[in-house]
Amino acid sequence: MKNKILRIIHNALMKAKERGELSLPEVPPVALEVPKEEGHGDFATTVALSLAKPEKKPPRKIAEIIKGAMEDSDVILEKTEIAGPGYINFFIKDSAWLSVLSEIEGRGADYGRSNIGNGKPVQVEFVSANPTGPLHIGHGRGAAVGDSLARLLSFAGYDVKREFYINDFGSQVENLASSIYFKYRELSGDEEAAKAMSAEAADEEAPGVEDAVNHAYWACHYLGGYVKDLAQEFMARPEFEKLSEDDKKTYCREEGIKMMLRQIEETLAKFGVSFDEWYSERKLYDPKNNLVRAAIDELREKGLVFEEGGAVWLMTTRFGDDKDRVLIRNNGQTTYFASDIAYHRDKFLRGFKEIIDVWGADHHGYIPRMKAAIQALGHNPDEFNVLLVQLVNLMREGQPVKMSKRAGTFVTLEEVMDEVGTDACRFTFMLRRPDSHLDFDLDLVKSQSSENPVYYVQYAHARLSSVFRQAAEKGIAFPPIEEVNLSRLLLPEELAIIKRLSAFPELVEKAAEAKEPHRITYYLQELAGELHSYYFRHKFISDDLELTYARMHLVQAVRQVIATALGLLGVGAPESM
Repeated sequence: MKNKILRIIHNALMKAKERGELSLPEVPPVALEVPKEEGHGDFATTVALSLAKPEKKPPRKIAEIIKGAMEDSDVILEKTEIAGPGYINFFIKDSAWLSVLSEIEGRGADYGRSNIGNGKPVQVEFVSANPTGPLHIGHGRGAAVGDSLARLLSFAGYDVKREFYINDFGSQVENLASSIYFKYRELSGDEEAAKAMSAEAADEEAPGVEDAVNHAYWACHYLGGYVKDLAQEFMARPEFEKLSEDDKKTYCREEGIKMMLRQIEETLAKFGVSFDEWYSERKLYDPKNNLVRAAIDELREKGLVFEEGGAVWLMTTRFGDDKDRVLIRNNGQTTYFASDIAYHRDKFLRGFKEIIDVWGADHHGYIPRMKAAIQALGHNPDEFNVLLVQLVNLMREGQPVKMSKRAGTFVTLEEVMDEVGTDACRFTFMLRRPDSHLDFDLDLVKSQSSENPVYYVQYAHARLSSVFRQAAEKGIAFPPIEEVNLSRLLLPEELAIIKRLSAFPELVEKAAEAKEPHRITYYLQELAGELHSYYFRHKFISDDLELTYARMHLVQAVRQVIATALGLLGVGAPESM
């Protein structure tokens, strides 16, 4: 409906220009909003006010010119009014709104789909957890945000690829390997390893033992039973005991990474998330094609690299960063920043026109330096965007949930999914803007009440599905929508619901452009609220078959939009609950 009004305004502007009533060197963008007060119409535009200065005319005069040039070829306008200093208010005929139901039935699951992305290649990288432990609820929120955004962008016509960056190079991976290896030694009765681990627990010196044990104890404490499980499994493998000690350490690293990655992939699959690419950080350091060295060489050729204090630096201050950044330390080791530059350089080399990273909120300060690096590589920094995801506070009966016994110091995503279900978990993660803190109340999320947002929305779909089952039991067959008298839908609640359905396509476009998939969650709660209120006040199936047919087509449209919107969040639309 909004697009029809925009076409009317655009055509009126062109007609006024042809008549010589407006000069219009170029067609201005037309803002069309839904007025806050119902008496001001269904839509309103301020285009006359924005044209007052260039046209050198009073805005009300311009509004009169535009109104006089309007042609309502679709016969959808009840009336138009000029208000205030030059607003143009549009009042849509009730009968015109009814056409929305036919459009929804005609397009089905594609209602709301658009092509604003025009096939633009976009990469969304999210989760990207170190393969050194199971996913926690913070990873879960990032997974929900990233996957929902990817679904939304795809629905809006972008060519989207999902990517998981595997941090399998560096100290975190070595800590995992050390933790498994020393746990193995401890379980094997190695007194030296046991003594060292005990000393670490007491924050004491552990002389005579490899430095790796310092990190190994921390990793064992952090990962709890997971490290012990891995050590015990490796001990049970005949090939492991035949290895030398050095080879055992390597085995712990390589097999440990594989098993942790397998667990991460299985958890994400259970969460409804899959990736087009699992990108290994090690690929950046391939001896045959060292992408980190290539990135630094390119920056050096651009005259943006210098050496100082034995280290190699990038001039990020040239691009708005608060200080220059180290690429290679004075000990010859490259920094994480160098790896990230090489990784994002490779993203652009793969043809992506926009890159979206989903990061934890604690990485906020890292954004300016990465944008500086993107610009240093010769790309528009606006082609690189970051969605920050804040922490999740897991609550039960108003109190923080105690940490997992198996994970040591955090609650795993798997545990939360097992308790509340995947749908409830994903929907709850999307209840707030990702950059705002979220209280995840386990008791509320499991409750079957209107206070539980996910239950409230899913129950709306299930409730409407039950209406169709009831109709089938009564032997009611519905004629096609073109044979139904939809003009019987004249109640204020019915028109309000139809207007809400009409807004869905624009919502999808705006949410995609703003990269804000949580808008879908807000919309669903509003639509479900209107539906439940309508359901309690009126019968959908009655002896008045003409009215029954009209309401059933309204019900079908609502059910379709709820299912589509839930799908954009990766949440199921149950037929019964």
